[in-house]
Amino acid sequence: MTMTPEQATRFADVAARIVTNVEQVLLGKAFVIRLAVTAMLSEGHLLLEDVPGTGKTSLARALAQSVQGVTSRIQFTPDLLPGDITGISVYDQRAQEFEFHRGPVFANVVLADEINRASPKTQSALLEAMEESAVTVDGVSHRLGAPFMVIATQNPVEQAGTYRLPEAQLDRFLMKTSIGYPDHAATVRILETSSAPSAAVPLASVVPAASVTELAALARTVHVDPVIADYVARLVDATRAAGEVRLGVSVRGAMGLVRAARVYAAVQGRHYVTPDDVKALAEPVLAHRLVLDAEAEFDGVNASSVIGQILVETPPPADRTPR
Repeated sequence: MTMTPEQATRFADVAARIVTNVEQVLLGKAFVIRLAVTAMLSEGHLLLEDVPGTGKTSLARALAQSVQGVTSRIQFTPDLLPGDITGISVYDQRAQEFEFHRGPVFANVVLADEINRASPKTQSALLEAMEESAVTVDGVSHRLGAPFMVIATQNPVEQAGTYRLPEAQLDRFLMKTSIGYPDHAATVRILETSSAPSAAVPLASVVPAASVTELAALARTVHVDPVIADYVARLVDATRAAGEVRLGVSVRGAMGLVRAARVYAAVQGRHYVTPDDVKALAEPVLAHRLVLDAEAEFDGVNASSVIGQILVETPPPADRTPR
C-alpha cells in the first residue's frame, strides 16, 4: 500500500509541529531540526558533531522532550563501563538468582553526550543496541522499547583524551550533521531571552512516543520510483570509485538514504520521493561513511566536498511525478 496525499499532509503537519516546538530552544536552525526529525521518524540514529556552545545538547534534549516517552542522558567519560550503559545482572540472595538491572539505554531517546570520550570497548556497547534494538548481558538478550533513538554528540576540536569512533559504529548512525553558529538576528534573539539557562526552559511534548512508531511505519509506504533507486545506487557507486576515497558507502548507507528520503518527502507533505530529496540528504547520510585516502586528507579534502562533487557529476533522473 502506498501513502495517500491526505496521509502525507497529516504527516507533514505533525512533523512541522515538532520542528516548531524544538525551534523554541534552537533558534534559526530549522533545516538542522528538520534533519533531526527526519532521522527520528526514519527510526535512525543521529550524530551531532560541532564545536562547544552551538546547541548540540539542547537540540537532543528538545527533540527528546517533544516526544512523550522515556528519555535518558549518558555522559561519556574515559572511566565509563559497558555495564553503565546496558545494565548489569545482580545476584538476589533471597531469590537465589541473578536479576537484571536495566541501564540508561532502555529509553525511547538516549542522549549520548561526548560519545568519543569513552573507550572503544564502552562505545561498542551501543553497537548491538543501535543495530538490533536489543542488548545482550550474560548471554541473555533484552529487547529495547519502541521507538528507540540514540542522539550522540562529539566535539571535533578538542581531541585530547578522546577515542575516534570506528567506521563500524559510524555506519550505524543514519545521519551526521553539525549545527553551526546562529546568524546575527538569531543571536540577538538568544541574548534577549538568555535570563534562564536553556535546560531550565520547559518544553511541552508534541506527540506521544507511540505516534513516532506509527509515523515511521507510515513513512515506509512513501512511493520510491525505480529511477530514484537507480539514482541512489549510482551515487553510492560513485563514492566507491572516487580517487580520494579509500572506502566508499556501504549497502547499509544506500538503504539509509532511501529510508530517510521517504521520511523527508513526507515531512514536506509529499507521498513520493524526488531527486531533490536525495540531494538534500546525501551529505548528512553519506559523508560520514566515507574513509578518505590519507594523501587526500593531507591535501585538505573532506568527505562533504567529495559528496558535493559526486552530486554535481552524477545526473539526476528526469522528473516522474506520480499522478
